[in-house]
Amino acid sequence: METKSLYIIRHAKAELPIFDKDDFNRDLLPKGTDRATIIARKLKELLPAIDEKTLVISSTANRAMQTAKIYCDILGYPEERIVWEPKVYEAHYLFLMKRLNDVPISYDHVLLFGHNPSVSDLVGYISDRFVNLKTAHAAYLELEEGIDYSLLSANTASLKNIITENS
Repeated sequence: METKSLYIIRHAKAELPIFDKDDFNRDLLPKGTDRATIIARKLKELLPAIDEKTLVISSTANRAMQTAKIYCDILGYPEERIVWEPKVYEAHYLFLMKRLNDVPISYDHVLLFGHNPSVSDLVGYISDRFVNLKTAHAAYLELEEGIDYSLLSANTASLKNIITENS
């Protein structure tokens, strides 16, 4: 069985919450778009070829959807194949892990776009490493030998890299 990889990505920098726009509908700032573009290009160098063994899952909050679209455009992943998952927004990290447990064994690479603190907590839980993902940053993890997504749980993945605009 090929080693499974997981890329957990926090949405890019977004507008501050304002009185007449709820949190869910906040859009990316130009700075966020730029940072996501830079980091997605770096991720493209690390990620094996995008193919039918790659799955992208994203929150449906505007800022996460916009971030996922930027990354997928650069990576060459078709937007129509993105799995839009409303429950990722405000989800607890254990829900995210259970969502990943449902990923079919046929996928070798999964990208998950979400929100803090749950994305950072998820990385910490499955890798036993403290992580605080900043906006647009991507945690690259490999599942331990013999582990597929259905078996993902505490300490079953190795944190290989945090991809940032400066890394």
